[in-house]
Amino acid sequence: MQDKTGKELSQQEVIHKVLNRGTNILLELEVYFLHLVGFIPVHHIRRFFYRLSGIKIGKGSTIHMGTIFFDPKNIEIGTDTIIGEGALLDGRAHLKIGNHVDIATDVMIYNSEHNIHAEHFAADEGVVEAPVHIEDYVFIGPRVIILPGITIRKGAVIGAGAVVTKDVEAFMIVGGVPAKVIGERKMQDLHYKLGRARWFR
Repeated sequence: MQDKTGKELSQQEVIHKVLNRGTNILLELEVYFLHLVGFIPVHHIRRFFYRLSGIKIGKGSTIHMGTIFFDPKNIEIGTDTIIGEGALLDGRAHLKIGNHVDIATDVMIYNSEHNIHAEHFAADEGVVEAPVHIEDYVFIGPRVIILPGITIRKGAVIGAGAVVTKDVEAFMIVGGVPAKVIGERKMQDLHYKLGRARWFR
């Protein structure tokens, strides 16, 4: 038997590929199920299934409708955090979101990406995976993209549409592509609560 590049595979390699394919199919079914759950217009029901899939969700946190997950078991969300509609949360490596974090609509947080230098551009050729950590009281504006290996420190603000390619220091305001510092948050003694999320969203 050969792989897609024409390389002859040993019996062990064939078994490994078959098991790997089966595992991926099961994971894709789980991700698809969570995608469907994401359109149930009741926060409590969605949270129940998200927790069942292995996502750690703290007290009072809300994930709005239409959120997409990759490998949910590696995702951890603190207390009183709100995730906006249509967000993408990548759990292929560890994703930790802190307490009182406000993530707006259509934010994409990745912690895995293709190795663009790989000969066949295949998922098993050195995919780059690195955890993402978002600390407490961070605000992330709409349509932000956060790339693998990023840490966003306490109280930072990410402007709408920014692409975050490097760590963001505490209380810094960043924006642009790639994101650069454009200011600093004046209030740094943060102790607010985000409160209840919108119903039926």
